[in-house]
Amino acid sequence: MSTTQERPADAVEREIGRDRRRKEDQRLITGRTRWTDNITLPGMVHLAMVRSPFAHARITSIDTAAAKESPNVVDVLTGADLGESLGVNINAWPITPGQVTPTHSPMPSDRVAFAGEIVAVVIARSPAEARDAAELVDVEYDVLPAALDLKEAAAATGDQGALAHPDLGTNKSAYWVFDSGEAGTGGSVEDAIAKARTDGIVIEREYRQQRLIPAFMEPRSTVVDPTGEQLTMWSATQIPHILRFALAATTGVPESKIRVIAPDVGGGFGGKLQTTPEEWITWAVARRLGKPAKYTETRSESLMAGHHGRDQWQRLTLAAEKDGTVTGFKVDLLADLGAYVSLVGGGIPVLGAFMYNSIYKFPAYRFAVQTVLTNKTWTDAYRGAGRPEATFAIERMMDELAAEVGADPLEIREKNWIKHEEFPFTTVAGLEYDSGNYEAATARAKEMLGYDELRAEQRRRRESGDPVQLGIGVSTFTEMCGLAPSRVLGSLDYGAGGWEHASVRMLATGKVEAVTGTSAHGQGHETAFSQIVADRLGVAFEDVEVLHGDTQVAPKGLDTYGSRSLVVGGEALVRAADKVIEKAKPIAAHLLEASVDDVEFSGGRFSVRGTDQGMAIGEIALATFAAHNLPDGVEASLDSDATYDPVNFNYPHGTHLCAVEVDTETGALKLRKYVCCDDIGNIINPLIVAGQVHGGLVQGIAQALWEEAVYDESGTLVSGSFVDYLLPTAADTISFEIDHTTTPSTTNTLGTKGVGEAGTIASTPAVVNAVVDAVRHLGINDIQMPCTPERVWKAITGAGGGPTEGAAMPHFDASTGMEGTVDRTTGGTDA
Repeated sequence: MSTTQERPADAVEREIGRDRRRKEDQRLITGRTRWTDNITLPGMVHLAMVRSPFAHARITSIDTAAAKESPNVVDVLTGADLGESLGVNINAWPITPGQVTPTHSPMPSDRVAFAGEIVAVVIARSPAEARDAAELVDVEYDVLPAALDLKEAAAATGDQGALAHPDLGTNKSAYWVFDSGEAGTGGSVEDAIAKARTDGIVIEREYRQQRLIPAFMEPRSTVVDPTGEQLTMWSATQIPHILRFALAATTGVPESKIRVIAPDVGGGFGGKLQTTPEEWITWAVARRLGKPAKYTETRSESLMAGHHGRDQWQRLTLAAEKDGTVTGFKVDLLADLGAYVSLVGGGIPVLGAFMYNSIYKFPAYRFAVQTVLTNKTWTDAYRGAGRPEATFAIERMMDELAAEVGADPLEIREKNWIKHEEFPFTTVAGLEYDSGNYEAATARAKEMLGYDELRAEQRRRRESGDPVQLGIGVSTFTEMCGLAPSRVLGSLDYGAGGWEHASVRMLATGKVEAVTGTSAHGQGHETAFSQIVADRLGVAFEDVEVLHGDTQVAPKGLDTYGSRSLVVGGEALVRAADKVIEKAKPIAAHLLEASVDDVEFSGGRFSVRGTDQGMAIGEIALATFAAHNLPDGVEASLDSDATYDPVNFNYPHGTHLCAVEVDTETGALKLRKYVCCDDIGNIINPLIVAGQVHGGLVQGIAQALWEEAVYDESGTLVSGSFVDYLLPTAADTISFEIDHTTTPSTTNTLGTKGVGEAGTIASTPAVVNAVVDAVRHLGINDIQMPCTPERVWKAITGAGGGPTEGAAMPHFDASTGMEGTVDRTTGGTDA
């Protein structure tokens, strides 16, 4: 990997910018990990969950007698047995005041709303004995009609169509709208569309965001110990602080009596940004028995009952002048919540609402989403959370506009994007982008791909009728990340803030403890944060210990999601370290017998201006600890805290280019080349960044080509194992070429931007655009994801059943979920 990031002359001596191998990896790769499932406590019992095989059914009886007689079974409990001690699983983001939110009991006693919902728990001396006994629990169900198809569920009224929760009388949860004309951030999108129908271009498309499964490496696991002064929960979670709050808020146990620990966590991708029924059940069982209890899910349980992501229909209307200048963009969205409105599930489409305009200067914009309840596993955040869906929509539409105008896709983008000299720029969605240079990133990506040469090859293949056609896909993206500020989140009715807390403790030996409220699950926090603190204090990288993931060690924090750890948590650490320096300065001046105004700090050393007198910060730490000779009124501690609440999001961006070969006779696809040039501000550790980008690319490409959670007509997940859910391996992908340009963020001291979700956000439309580009000359303008060889072949042979050129295209109204027809401007075949 290369980088165009400028480095200061003394960069060799600095930690920031160095390719440091991760501190965490030594214990991870040598098996000395602290996974939740590794935890064993005296007298601990093990749980197995009994789950409904039906998507929607009334529970008529549960017979636990045979299971209770099974060897080493301690008890078998139902929702009726546990009652109010179970608490409830909460929704922290009601996106409208009138949002319809079904009560989410961790273990319902009357009715199940999705296949995989828990109806009983078996408690035994070992996991195997618990699972064996779970097979003996006899549950009788009265099967009910299930709401499974998203569009049909949106249109259901009770008199017609199945309801996911009949008592609610509707499947519609919330209808949320942003309109630039009403918000005062732009003009009327309806006026722009009407004008374009007369003397411009109107393009209308409907895209499907298929349902995905986070598929993290470590299955979810929970251990609860109720035997001490505090109740302690270990959980494979991204959100120990939020989990602690939610437990206190819903189970009646004071927050001060709850300790939550997220030990080593093996991946999350948003899939562990959740308060789960399994955590609440384990908590209730441990309290009831007075014994430590553990639950670890199987992989099939993880795929079936851990929350899913995406699952949307996008109805898009783009208005433009005849030269390709966009004048308006309208988005109507149906979003499948699944059976319940989960922790932040209802808000995921809202996060995307501010990104459909992406890097472009659209004068008018409207976004509307109808969230819908169905009898499927509930959905919530999955890597990117709303922003991949938005980027896919606009980047697909920009390719459609280029095809209509007859221009190169990059030329159309450049015509509409924000120029580097126009930053800071307030967008039609009301956000202020602080920095960026789309021209530089695109120029570098074109060079890396050999864009012009590949376009020439593509023309030659077209002219020769080569059965293997070449497609070139483009994705120019930005995202809002560093989930904050608190005031903005509050204006969107989000239930928490966006601040982050950190502490820096100087030990007497000169070592440093850096405590962060973020909670790592594979990102490399211990390494990157050590580099930041080491640079700030001028101490050795090895002398910094990063502490996290334990609400007793790090009592304040808002955890890890939304690419916020570095830009929010890292900035909090910088501010705490700066406070340490300021507290140490008067002590150093006193010991050096100098005025505070004459004391300078650099490279870990306090010195007196104009002299060679000085003391290292470690020496000051020891003198402070001894407290034998401190200035009057100065406390004997350098330890400092900081809470940082950003004033803005930050906005990484990049250009991703993909070359794909498509065999038009078989539909087979081959990734030929993938390059990206991202601008993520100043880089702390290039090695960690490379890992984040590569991993993100694979996940985004997987959505384009392989992954899909599929239900049958009865609501059973038929892709419930890795045999059927096509998770790619390294053998399925190619080597990626990545690079960076740098425009530092102006919203934080380090000039950094988020990177954890960038690859996932940008890569999906790049690949799909490449696939469609390869066959567009055959009259095809869309292939539904995942673009399997079968779907590509059907599109090519005209067997996809989609509308042909000039036909009216089915669409839906997001407010009603009802289908109708509109005349579309451009033709082709949708597969």
